Order: sequence, then structure tokens, then C-alpha cells
Amino acid sequence: MEKHTGHPRRWQILAVLVVSLMVVVLDNTVLNVALKTIQEDLGATQNEIVWAINSYTLVFAALLFTWGVLGDRYGRKKILIIGLLLFGLASALSAFAQDPLQLILARAFMGVGGASVLPVTLAIITVVFPPHERGRAIGMWAAAVGGAVAIGPLLGGFLLEHYWWGSVFLINVPIVIAGVVGIALLVPESRNPAPGRLDPLGLVLSITGLLLLVYGIQHGGDTQNWFSIGVAGSIVGGLAILVAFIWLEVRSDHPSLDMSLFRIRSFSASLTTVSLTFAAMTGSLLFLAFYMQLVRGYSPLQAGAFTLPVAVGQLLAAPRSAKMVERFGARRVITFGLVLAGLVFVSIALLQPDSPAWVLLVSWFFLGFGLGNVIAPSTTRMTLATPPEKSGAGSAVQNTVRQVAAAIGIAVLSSLVAVSYSNAMQSTPAVTALPAQLQGPVTDSIGGAYEATARASQAGLISPEQAAAIQADAVNSFMTAFHLAAVGSALLILLALIVLLWRLPAEPEHAAWGGHVGQADVDDHLSPDEFEGEPAVGEVDGRP
Repeated sequence: MEKHTGHPRRWQILAVLVVSLMVVVLDNTVLNVALKTIQEDLGATQNEIVWAINSYTLVFAALLFTWGVLGDRYGRKKILIIGLLLFGLASALSAFAQDPLQLILARAFMGVGGASVLPVTLAIITVVFPPHERGRAIGMWAAAVGGAVAIGPLLGGFLLEHYWWGSVFLINVPIVIAGVVGIALLVPESRNPAPGRLDPLGLVLSITGLLLLVYGIQHGGDTQNWFSIGVAGSIVGGLAILVAFIWLEVRSDHPSLDMSLFRIRSFSASLTTVSLTFAAMTGSLLFLAFYMQLVRGYSPLQAGAFTLPVAVGQLLAAPRSAKMVERFGARRVITFGLVLAGLVFVSIALLQPDSPAWVLLVSWFFLGFGLGNVIAPSTTRMTLATPPEKSGAGSAVQNTVRQVAAAIGIAVLSSLVAVSYSNAMQSTPAVTALPAQLQGPVTDSIGGAYEATARASQAGLISPEQAAAIQADAVNSFMTAFHLAAVGSALLILLALIVLLWRLPAEPEHAAWGGHVGQADVDDHLSPDEFEGEPAVGEVDGRP
């Protein structure tokens, strides 16, 4: 076979693919600083706000494998364009949502389109780049995530300072259009000559099980009635369906989640470690946004600027982690990152409404630095532990499990916050003296308390002094709940550390598939396809 030298416009193609990836990552980072404004404008409860996040995440995670197979079968260029157009349309629908339910459904629709971008862009990179350049190209592709994480909160804050909250979704539309035009002009069509088969039953079971499980967890925190049929039935039913899903995947010859990879200790230990870290991080960052804006009174732009040290810490640590692993070993480097992140979560549990700003900035930086020393080395260990013929499946499993962990982490920590906040507020004399119609929104969330008391004071239902007293109680109750969430995140990090030290071998298990890991091996190892049957360089669907 003629040596694969790469597409002549491969670096321009990479730039277009990076734009496509960044629009999806930007959306999630922009959203965090907009949650308070969205909650106020739509009158959403805390539970509905969490669903606006998780409806996207769960659908996104469930469809990663499906979009990858569709790209292999019907053409990656075509599928990527379709996915981006769906994402852009759903972004516009989200921008003009009139109530929380419309936003939740539109966000789920965004997850449908967004799920195409990760697997398909990565597959295109492996087609247009020769083996010796793939590692560099994938590194630049991954760096786009860090860049989006850095600028997302600032962009979101800027938009909210000058426009209405829908602008944080509408900004996606011109970026999607630019991406689609670039893909149409530059990206060659490619297919896998031996594409995998779809797993429709597995897809239905996974989505149904996850939705029921997350609904049960969130609804339990909202109602505090964990033994009701709606809560216990959803949790038990969701777990039962997920067990059935695992049983199906173990026996399937075309699984959407390759369970055989979990028998590789390096893979399973690294994935568990990084997934628990994702759960801790996403759950806490959600409530950090409310702390910054509602407790400290920062504007969305100021709150976005304060998250920048997290991204800076990650961008500094992640590229250097490989050299640290060479010197000290993966277990020590990841352990260092986990301990650092855990200490930051403990420090968050000690924050007060008037803590000095420099404490926040330093804490956020060390959180990012710790995460950078966990995520990058763990991902590398998973990659090296995955047999070359299963590298595509390994990538799908990594991304799916991490997204699911993020959704469950948000659900669990939001339930802890909801229960703690509600119980604390219900016991305050100022709240018990309120009219019945005000007690519900006041005890739902700190945002609800601010809105309800402000409206009631303007309407003359309560005095300004009563409103101020209730808002002070809301801050105290939220801080108690916020500290509990931080402790929960620290415990998740501790669990990740236990798994790491107990299960992760000292050396990668690439010897299990007979490989010697040099740079070329790693580059080849990252490819989900063999190149037989791919269009020749400079051809599209076999035509010059």
C-alpha cells in the first residue's frame, strides 16, 4: 500500500474542525455564568435549571457512539455538517425559549447535534493526517477545549452585560455557519470501508436508564421524599435498565459501549479516576457560579473573569504533565493532582461571603492546575492501555462515561444543595412568618428567594426589612449548602484517589497487546481506522 502522506490542506482542515469543536465546548462554559439570569427571566426552579444542563449532557453522552458509526457508514463530512446544523438550529430555539420546559427540550436537541462533533472531527483528523503528524494534530484539537474553557465565561459575561440571556445561545449560530461553510469547502469526504453496526436497543436502554436515574436523584432532592414511587421507582427502574444495558453490551457483537475494555486495569482505573474527578468538578463549578453572582454580587462578566484561573491552571499543567510522568510515573503525578484538587475543594468548604478576592483567584488556579495533572495523564494511560484495534471504541467509552459522570455528579450535588438549603430556610422564623404562597419559591433556591422577596416587597406584601432579613437567611442557608457540596466534591476526589492507588498498575499495560510505545506507536494507536479503502490524498469520494 502507498505510504499515507496526508491531505495537502490538512492544516486548514484542522482549523475548521477546531472551530466546530470550540462552538460545542464554548456553549457549556458560557452557560454557567448565564444560569442566574436565565433562572430569573424564565422563573425557573433550581431543579429546572439543573435539567437544562443535564438534558444536554445525557443526550450528548448517549449519542457519541451512534454519530461515530453514522459518520463511518454515510460519510463523515456529511454527518458533521448535519450535526452542526442541528446544533445551530437548537441553539436558536434555546435562545428564544419562553419557559423552562422549552429550554430543557431545546438543550436536549442541542445535545443531539453536539454529540456528532467530538467523534467525527477526531475521525476526520486521523484520515487527513499521516501517522507521524496525528499526535500533534490531536494535541492541537484537544487544546481547543482548553481555549474554549478559558474564553467561554468571559464571552458569556460580556454578552450578558450588553444583551439578553438568549445571546449566549444565539452566538453559536454564526460560528456554526462559518464552520459548515469551511467544512463544505475544505474537508474531503471519507468513510470506513468496514463500518460498525448501530446499536439501537442499547441506545434506547442507555438513554432511558440514565434519564430515570438522574430524574429520581434530582426529584428526590426537590421533594425530599426519597421513598415515594416517583423517586424510588425512578432510581430503581433506572438502575435496573442500566443493568440490562450492560448485560446486552457484554453479549453484543456491535456494542455501543465496549465492556471488554473495563477488564484492562489501566483503562478501568484511569477512567474511574477521571470520571469521579469530572463529577466533582462539574457539580461544584455549577454552584460556584451562584456563589459569585448571588452571594458576592459580581456581574456575569466579573464572575466569568474569576473563573479564568481555572483554565490557566489547566493550560499550564496539562502540556507539562507528560514530562512529569516520564520523571515520576503516572500514579505519582495523578496522585499529586488529586490531592491538590481535593485540598482546593476543602478550602471552598471554608469560603465565606466576604472572603478576600485573592483567595478565590489562588484557589481557582490551583484547582485548574490539579485537574490538569489528573485529566491529561489519565487519558494518556487509557490510550496506551487500549489495544490498537479497539482505539475507536476506547475513545467512545472514555467520552461517554465522563459525560455521564458529569451529569450524575451535578444531579447528586444539586440534590444535596437543595435538601440542605430548603431545610435550613424552613427552620428560620422569618420564613415561617411569610404568606404560604411565598414560602415555596423562597425555600427552593437562593435565586428564588431574592426574586420572590423583591416582588413581594414591591407589592407591599412584606416590608423591605422583612425582605432584607429573608435574603440574609437565604445567603446563610446557601453557604451551608454550598459548603456541603464542596465537601461532597472532596469526598469524590478521595474516592478517586483510593481507586487510583488500589487499581492503577505502576506501568502501562501496552505489553498486553504486544506493543512497544514510541512516538510512532502512540500516533498510530490514536487512529480509529485503518487506511485501506479511504479516499486517496487529494480525492473526494474517489474523484480528483
